[in-house]
Amino acid sequence: MATRRGFLQTGIAGLGALWVSGGLAAVSRPIAAKVPRVVSTWDFGIGANAAAWKVLGQGGGALDAVEVGARWAESELCNPTVGHCGNPDRDGVLTLDASIMDGDGRVGAVAAIEDILHPVSVARKVMEDSPHVLLVGQGAQQFAIEHGFERKALLTDSARKAWEEWKKTSRYEPVINAERRLRPGDSTNHDTLGILAIDTRGHMAGACTTSGMAWKVHGRVGDSPIVGAGLYVDGEVGAATASGVGEEMLRNAASFLVVELMRQGRSPAQACREAIARVVHKRPAASKTLQVCFLAMNRRGEVGAYALHKGFVYAMQDEAGAHGLTDSASIYTSEQK
Repeated sequence: MATRRGFLQTGIAGLGALWVSGGLAAVSRPIAAKVPRVVSTWDFGIGANAAAWKVLGQGGGALDAVEVGARWAESELCNPTVGHCGNPDRDGVLTLDASIMDGDGRVGAVAAIEDILHPVSVARKVMEDSPHVLLVGQGAQQFAIEHGFERKALLTDSARKAWEEWKKTSRYEPVINAERRLRPGDSTNHDTLGILAIDTRGHMAGACTTSGMAWKVHGRVGDSPIVGAGLYVDGEVGAATASGVGEEMLRNAASFLVVELMRQGRSPAQACREAIARVVHKRPAASKTLQVCFLAMNRRGEVGAYALHKGFVYAMQDEAGAHGLTDSASIYTSEQK
């Protein structure tokens, strides 16, 4: 009987027919361990890390740090895929998703919440002040208001105009790495701010926040608020977050998979690569037309990432300062436009 490790190795070997430019890109050399440290997805991770470092750099906890970093993305950033500037669904409704997880296993999340500026903080309230893990829709909004959050219309004029323009064709077509090129009001696409931190005590936490896929069916929920899909943290092992088309993370319990691979001894980069290989093995044709990215950090503070397609970047900050953006290795090595 084939072992699980053998299955993964076979899956990776089977990618040969799918490589587009001479083979699998080399795994990045592991980033040396350092504590405290914070890492975030995409270009806007620089701003999120800077906000989180105001907590970590003063000896604060990882959970507070990731919440502060995610809150920065939700309110200070104006991006059509994250927070208050997000593009709406096909009915013109802006819904937000978020999760937050502590290294001790506590977790809270909200999905499809409307008119609440900081869903990540509502998610923390769910974690700390309710017996539940996930609240959705009107129930999540009601919970937020009952706990002191202000209800405020968030849909911007630019996002509304983009929706009106989209309705002329009503074409739903995720675009690989579009998040690196969008301006407020642009028509597509998707993304997530995923943020992972380890503090001076070695305690880990993570958070994930997004406005989801532009023009999605009303009620659609992606991976960001789903424990084990868009985010997973185990303080004894490490943490992982995901970005890209959330349906693929949901199909593979992807962030949980990355952490479990680290538990088996993989480095963060190796774990992310094997998780990407799983995505390709299951849906090889679809993998050519969508982006999936993983970012991970182990309990020693080592960081790694991997993506389906070239173009995924992440940001890191520690006591040495902000490290700018790092290009992730990828399976497909020609960047899709």
